Amino acid sequence: MKLVLAATGASGAIYLQRLLDQIDPAAHEIHLVFSNYAKQVINEELGGELLVANGIHQHGDKSMNVPFVSGSTRFDAMVVVPCSMGTLGRIAAGTSESTILRAADVFLKERRKLILVPRETPWNLIHARNVVTVMEAGAIVLPASPGFYSKPQTIEEVADTVVVRILDQLGLPAPGAFRWAESAE
Repeated sequence: MKLVLAATGASGAIYLQRLLDQIDPAAHEIHLVFSNYAKQVINEELGGELLVANGIHQHGDKSMNVPFVSGSTRFDAMVVVPCSMGTLGRIAAGTSESTILRAADVFLKERRKLILVPRETPWNLIHARNVVTVMEAGAIVLPASPGFYSKPQTIEEVADTVVVRILDQLGLPAPGAFRWAESAE
């Protein structure tokens, strides 16, 4: 699978780290893009940089010289995690002025899987309308709303309840420890 993972300046860097921990770069081509504020938030929340496995391609948010910003290059899915409501709104408006926004625009126009993971709460009416707009355009909006069916004992396990949902949307296996009974849902 060819994946684009993007991080914005929203709180929730743990979700991206836990997702990176679950996807094998030897089995998948992974491109990681950071918005201008993402690295700052990652540093503040995780106490340093992300732990990124060898083989993951890292990009800044100001280059259009990457393969996934063109519809002629086939990628399977893009996940923006965490996704700020500002980024979601700019995706809804189709502004395409950065690598992340152009890639999201390409995924929507090519009908490829685009998963947006906002962590913002509460929403205002503008947020809600932007969410509807991106959903109507074909995006999957997967709010970072952790579940507690599995009785998580650590912050990482709480975050993994969201990561399991992301992996499910990507069609990738979830770690066995975080599968819960279907009857719990």
